[in-house]
Amino acid sequence: MGISTQSESDVVSDINVTPLVDVVLVLLVVFMVTAKLIAGQTLPMDLPKAASGSEQQLVLAVELAADGRVAVNGKPSSVDEVSALAEAALAKSPELRVVIDADGRVPHRDVVRVMDRVKGAGVSRIAFGVEDDKRGAP
Repeated sequence: MGISTQSESDVVSDINVTPLVDVVLVLLVVFMVTAKLIAGQTLPMDLPKAASGSEQQLVLAVELAADGRVAVNGKPSSVDEVSALAEAALAKSPELRVVIDADGRVPHRDVVRVMDRVKGAGVSRIAFGVEDDKRGAP
């Protein structure tokens, strides 16, 4: 029977926040560690900046099919026409970005040839379209 300074009928009006602070700090550390692990598994990419207002970034999509067909922005084209279309698009927007979507069965030399034509037109921002591998490659 210890001596108490409070009577039995008094209500405790203080809240002990120490356990709450401990839990919040532990959660903060857990989130920081897991965020670092998740961010470490991604590939570094040069992503386009967000457009605001009436400004829009112009993207030229070049698609290469396995059977040799070429399309620029969804319209059938040829490899020889790619540089002319890239030059015209670059004249409209100096921030032009070209995205090359090539089928996995397209020979490497065809992709490099399109990339050379785009670079020859003066475009320096070239990206490659990929799909997410759901199998979880190592």
